[in-house]
Amino acid sequence: MKIDMVCDDDIKPLQRQKVCVIGAGMAGLASARELRREGHDVTVLEQSGDVGGQWRYDPMTDGADPLGAAAAPVKVHGSMYASLRLISARETMGFTDFQFAPKDGRDGRRFPGHREVYLYLKDFCDAFGLMEFVRLNTSVVRVFLAPGPTRQWTVRSVDLGKSEEVEEAFDAVMVANGHYSQPRLPSIEGMEVWRGRQMHSHSYRVPEPFRDEVVVVVGCGASGKDIAMEVRRVAKEVHLVAKSMEEVAQELAKVLSKYSASLHLQPHVERLCEDGRVVFGDGSTILADTIIYCTGFNYCFPFLDTEGAVTVDDNCVGPLFEHVFPPSLAPSLSFVGIPVKVFAPWFFEAQAKWVAQVLSGKRTLPPEVEMMRSVEEYYRAREAAGAPKNYTHDVSLFDTTALTTTHNLHDNRTLFMDEFGSKYCDFPGVEKWRYELLVSSLVNMFDNLETFRDEYQDSDSIRKGVEEWHLSAQQAQAAVVAVAPAATKEQLLGLLEKVE
Repeated sequence: MKIDMVCDDDIKPLQRQKVCVIGAGMAGLASARELRREGHDVTVLEQSGDVGGQWRYDPMTDGADPLGAAAAPVKVHGSMYASLRLISARETMGFTDFQFAPKDGRDGRRFPGHREVYLYLKDFCDAFGLMEFVRLNTSVVRVFLAPGPTRQWTVRSVDLGKSEEVEEAFDAVMVANGHYSQPRLPSIEGMEVWRGRQMHSHSYRVPEPFRDEVVVVVGCGASGKDIAMEVRRVAKEVHLVAKSMEEVAQELAKVLSKYSASLHLQPHVERLCEDGRVVFGDGSTILADTIIYCTGFNYCFPFLDTEGAVTVDDNCVGPLFEHVFPPSLAPSLSFVGIPVKVFAPWFFEAQAKWVAQVLSGKRTLPPEVEMMRSVEEYYRAREAAGAPKNYTHDVSLFDTTALTTTHNLHDNRTLFMDEFGSKYCDFPGVEKWRYELLVSSLVNMFDNLETFRDEYQDSDSIRKGVEEWHLSAQQAQAAVVAVAPAATKEQLLGLLEKVE
């Protein structure tokens, strides 16, 4: 598989645009690479001191605001906890031509820790020469349409090292700042007077501060279960709160039985009392020391001024045609990385390729009225299906009940991604073995929450797919060196260590 290296002399774009990408995480780097391939002038603005986004672990937290309840944006961008490991197999991740393959001397597990993803993104950035387009330690303050007959965007940013504010004009802006930084908090009676410690998972890093405490973990998503299982090792008791007891009871049955003395499943929190009591939906109460809210995150674009053309309402960013283009501002404004429960960075790459090709003139968008009609039809369909508004960008809609009871899953995620890639950027579909691996991993996670990352059995078709995947990864990474300029070959050889 050939890796196309960026070279200005080889690029002959239909239209060359000056584009600002906000964020140098997974979505931002995907965007930068696709824009360069189309010959656009790219500037990536990243507020931290390195690329990687959330995958760049930051041990710091905002001690003054552990709930993240202050006005956006949060002071600390990172939400990663120290022990986090992937819940998706590495074979289902990776860019189409730069696989997330194991490397000697690194974390080669199928479900590696967060640092391995960070290093992979660094490798990707280096292999495609993207760092020269990234401006680190640069915070975006405001993005707005410049007055005048031509549609251009003014981007106001601050160099955090010099505290110097600058304004620049761009033909287009791609927003890729991620959506795992701004805590989403529940509304529970008594939160403002409860005497114990309250925090969001955004501020959780390690379990030690909760030693010998009674801890309530609100939320049974991936992070909620991870954190509850980790804190249980040092805490006196952990009470894991679920919206629906029925949906998680079977999944948690093994660990609840194994750790019955210290791990308990509870219904929703009815109210918090000033004396430290937590009252649950069934009327039971406990006296707790800490509450950790693992209740997700809000989409947040405090820098973006579209005069109401794009809004965030109950975590629905809109209106967005195919979760990417706001109809009234397309194609000069776009969003990459909004959908959740997709193959990442595969899907971000597809989105970015579409945007880059629209900007270059290779592809065209429907008229504004047709894009708006499509958005409205999508909203109506979601409402008719009973999907809550805050799940607008969840393109999977997994039936987890069917998964836990019958091991049978209809995966809307794969259908959506395949249709998107085929329709908008001639992207290859998700191979059958990857889909099978995805489903197998999810089933194993539901059956064996504590061990699924390290104990699994692959079918013959998965084993064959993984073997071919390893071989293609070797060939692709060798191609990076083969096509690189002579001056950079030595550097790339050092970067692309032998694939296991």
